[in-house]
Amino acid sequence: MKPIRHSAWFMIMPVMIVLLFTAIIPLMTVVNYSVQDILGPTRRVFVGDEWFRDTLGDPNLQRALLRQLIFSSCVLIIEIPLGLGLALVMPRRGFAASAALVLLGMPLLIPWNVVGTIWQIFGRADVGLGGYFMNTVLGIPYNYALVPNDAWFTLLLLDVWHWTPLVVLLCYAGLRAIPDAFYQAAAVDGASTWSVFRFVQLPKLRGVLTIAILLRFMDSFVIYTEPLVLTGGGPGDTTTFLSQFLTKLAIGQFDVGPAAAFSLIYFLIILLFSWLFYTALAAQDPKDTPHAGEGA
Repeated sequence: MKPIRHSAWFMIMPVMIVLLFTAIIPLMTVVNYSVQDILGPTRRVFVGDEWFRDTLGDPNLQRALLRQLIFSSCVLIIEIPLGLGLALVMPRRGFAASAALVLLGMPLLIPWNVVGTIWQIFGRADVGLGGYFMNTVLGIPYNYALVPNDAWFTLLLLDVWHWTPLVVLLCYAGLRAIPDAFYQAAAVDGASTWSVFRFVQLPKLRGVLTIAILLRFMDSFVIYTEPLVLTGGGPGDTTTFLSQFLTKLAIGQFDVGPAAAFSLIYFLIILLFSWLFYTALAAQDPKDTPHAGEGA
């Protein structure tokens, strides 16, 4: 019997050390703060689950959570089908494919705060092209700084412009990875374009779409910079999401205990929804998908 060698543990030791200092220790610090009332640098009082109960009962938090869920749902409903549709119509080869990929990738290269500034200027009625077009050309009264619906529309349009290319690139890569043999078999069976999409392309894109949905949900659920720069959370608090609520609680009011409790709740909410999405999307086995020619 050969002796068991444990030298492989030394290979992952750097990763474990980095994870310890960047994730585990900060998380344990937050857990520690969430059960204490910080009265001073050297004075703390154990309060148990008081901060968790107070945070969950805060109506401002409940409204922010509802806004966050609505925003993330709108992002997924719009960006996933739109990204998949654009990936399907994109050219597959040649200069046109390269140019399309470069143009699609440009919004992803822009920093988040710059994206907010771009759309802040773009939406202004006095100097912005979008605001001028809405108010003057179309005759629609538009002011994202004063009208809540306009603020929501602008913020959602910003996110769609910024992050739909990520979905497109993922779906495009998934489509290019499908072997030509599947399309040849579908052509022999006389499958229609819809049948090819339903029975060949969509099942093969299941993993890619799962990744796209999880990435877009998690990113939209922690959105912070764009609404902060664009609207500052307004008008009123209509675009104040969970991340802004947490920042105001931790930095603006310096309520370390409640902020720590809320950050843990925030983390668990994201973890729960991500698990639900992944479980629902991975529940269907692609091997159970019918043949490409069925339903042609």
